[in-house]
Amino acid sequence: MGEAILLDGSYGEGGGQIIRTALALAALTGRPFRIENIRAGRENPGLRPQHLAAVRAVAQMCDAETTGDAVNSRELTFAPRSAPRAGEYTADVSAIAGEGSAGSVTLLLQTLFFPLAFAAGDSRLTLRGGTHVRWSPPYHYLAEVWLPLMERIGFSGRLELGPWGWYPRGGGEIVAHIQGGLRPEALRGLELFNRGRLVSVWGFSAASNLPAHIAERQRAQVLARLASRHIRAEIACWAPASPGPGTAVFLLAEYKAITAGFTGYGRLRYPAEKVADDAFEAFDEHRRSGMALDPHLADQAILPLALAPGPSRFTTSRITAHLTTVAWVVRQFLPREIAIDGAEGAPGQVTIR
Repeated sequence: MGEAILLDGSYGEGGGQIIRTALALAALTGRPFRIENIRAGRENPGLRPQHLAAVRAVAQMCDAETTGDAVNSRELTFAPRSAPRAGEYTADVSAIAGEGSAGSVTLLLQTLFFPLAFAAGDSRLTLRGGTHVRWSPPYHYLAEVWLPLMERIGFSGRLELGPWGWYPRGGGEIVAHIQGGLRPEALRGLELFNRGRLVSVWGFSAASNLPAHIAERQRAQVLARLASRHIRAEIACWAPASPGPGTAVFLLAEYKAITAGFTGYGRLRYPAEKVADDAFEAFDEHRRSGMALDPHLADQAILPLALAPGPSRFTTSRITAHLTTVAWVVRQFLPREIAIDGAEGAPGQVTIR
């Protein structure tokens, strides 16, 4: 099995990204790891229920031996004893929390997706918790932006959305069908410097268990902001079923070579117009940069592209701490050179050799 890789959980962005990336890579490589100082700089340091859900789900699929797998634990040892096994898995963040929890299940899905893609057989994942929550991609980003890029690299899957899960109640559900049996040599690298012309912009303004005027105001504001840039868009108003209240604006920008997604989330005493502004301003920053991948897709592309045997190069509209942190974790497990050209917070280029 070899000596455990030692990781500092306070490195870089110092959050759950380190745990999730390490779990996926440990399952894929069979290499054990020990992580210390888990989320040391956060308001609630240590493992939260959504992180523990990932630990237990990955441990189940590769029969891992673990220590420190408890809520609030600041250290974790994880040692796989088998290759990932295909099957039907369920992860419920609320069940671990012991109460309603909006821990992100989209980030949980991204952790489990890659090990199961290499398992000998197809898998079905049922994930319950937060589907549309701050600091994580909403379900629609995974379905419309992330999964198409994964398929371009060589992965295959299908996603279904049940009830939406907003902060703080959660209660949402995603079902993922993942095609297994993938071989590393089937993966393709990415060469993408120019995204091409903007083909279309569409999206939604959604509000659950709230007055209808909130979604309508969000829609009117984001359309007005887009019109100020001479951009016409199709924006739907939705009132999705959910156990709790919540609101969001999501914009999908389809360029000739790649698709990008941008989200604004509502919260208590936060005006509907500001929710729309958040989504628009994230889109506008990306639009003005001229670069290919949006900031979130850039960091989410590092791990799968590092698994592909060939080189990859792409540009991104903003280098983030998440991107540099993922690159650092990947280097601990895989013999890949990952060069990031550009300053954090600015546009840049990523090269994987």
